[in-house]
Amino acid sequence: MSFAMREVVLLNARGKKWRIPVGEGLRTVRGVGQLKTDGLERLVGHSLEVGGRTYAVLEPSVRDQIETIHRKAQIIGPKDGAYLAFHTDLGAGDTVVEGGAGSGALTIALAHAVAPTGRVVSYEIRPDFLDVARANVEEAGYGDVAQFREKDITQGIEERDVQAVVLDLPEPWTALQVAKRALQPSGHFASYSPTVEQMRETVLALREEAFAEVWSVELLERRMEVGRGSRPAFQMLGHTGYMTFARRMVSA
Repeated sequence: MSFAMREVVLLNARGKKWRIPVGEGLRTVRGVGQLKTDGLERLVGHSLEVGGRTYAVLEPSVRDQIETIHRKAQIIGPKDGAYLAFHTDLGAGDTVVEGGAGSGALTIALAHAVAPTGRVVSYEIRPDFLDVARANVEEAGYGDVAQFREKDITQGIEERDVQAVVLDLPEPWTALQVAKRALQPSGHFASYSPTVEQMRETVLALREEAFAEVWSVELLERRMEVGRGSRPAFQMLGHTGYMTFARRMVSA
């Protein structure tokens, strides 16, 4: 990955993570303490002791990047971001348009899917969100893949014949017509909505616009506790949002 060895991840026994830039000399990390960052990349796969506590030193994965970004807005996490990228069939070299950059978490997931030769074009109307998203994407090493536009996506998408349009908007149905014009035939549409009412309105609008294969899903993530007696964890990552998918038809 392009960002490999610019940063490492420290992981403690409880699963908490810190992203640490390498090669910046002595650094104070909140919750960890002081540590020397020069040469940290050579400790990847090994343990590091800081202040009497032991941390695993890891190469950052895309999940690590998303889970540790600076948040200006509620993010679409790895559970849903990976699902959105897979079900829009994105791969290296593809172009995907994103509506609503937020803090850049989904932008990173999409950029990871289309890198190194593809492109993510993210439309965002709030300049404060745009600044945070751009910084997070650049820190993750995808600054050359992602492009940001300070523009209301419902007023038009400049790109044409893109492989996918992914919307994280309060009213995604308001951008269906511009998404349809931007998508290539059989191109993938996806939206992310917190409430069932938003999901329902989006599905009905997609049917009205004669999209094909319209469907929605909610993902629940529950980890397993493995020990002398193994069982599902009592706590789980429950409702985060509803994802809706569809395919563009040239004619019904």
